Amino acid sequence: MSLKLKIITSSTRPGRIGPIISSWVAEQATAHGKFEVEILDLDTFGLPLLDEPNHPAMQSYTHEHTKAWSAAVNDADAFIFVTPEYNSFPPAAVVNALQALVLEWERKPAGVVSYGGISGGLRSAQELRMLLANMNIMPLKQVVPMPMVFGDIKEDGKLSPNSEVGKGTAGMLDELAIWAAALKPTRA
Repeated sequence: MSLKLKIITSSTRPGRIGPIISSWVAEQATAHGKFEVEILDLDTFGLPLLDEPNHPAMQSYTHEHTKAWSAAVNDADAFIFVTPEYNSFPPAAVVNALQALVLEWERKPAGVVSYGGISGGLRSAQELRMLLANMNIMPLKQVVPMPMVFGDIKEDGKLSPNSEVGKGTAGMLDELAIWAAALKPTRA
């Protein structure tokens, strides 16, 4: 069974490091071998704040950016949200992206890779997991925090986290594959 994993880069701020972290996560997921991997960078979708005139559950989208976002999310079997922590919360861009859709998210599992300073973005991850559950997404308990991540970015612009982050990511991917396979038939 081929499982489609979408890695969502949640920050759209100038100077962000989310794409570097998402690339590393994508490398780990590809090496894991159970997923077809695609990165969805929220910055490339240009989603304005809830600008559709109809409720997203109707899937009657009028804007091309929403249609593109819906199509990108819809065929996924699982997600990993790569998120920083802004004032102890996930970025507004990812909250907006989640709320722009409804049915496309349902009955799919999601992991979270969080990053930031000393907390590694754990407060953001916890808030995001609660929102995911409320969107009928199955949030995994396995969160991979990356504390003080700026020191793990090398001169070549690549991420090189410690081995414990790698082990945590592998465990999250194992669990994500189990849940993605289990939930896929529920959406048929």
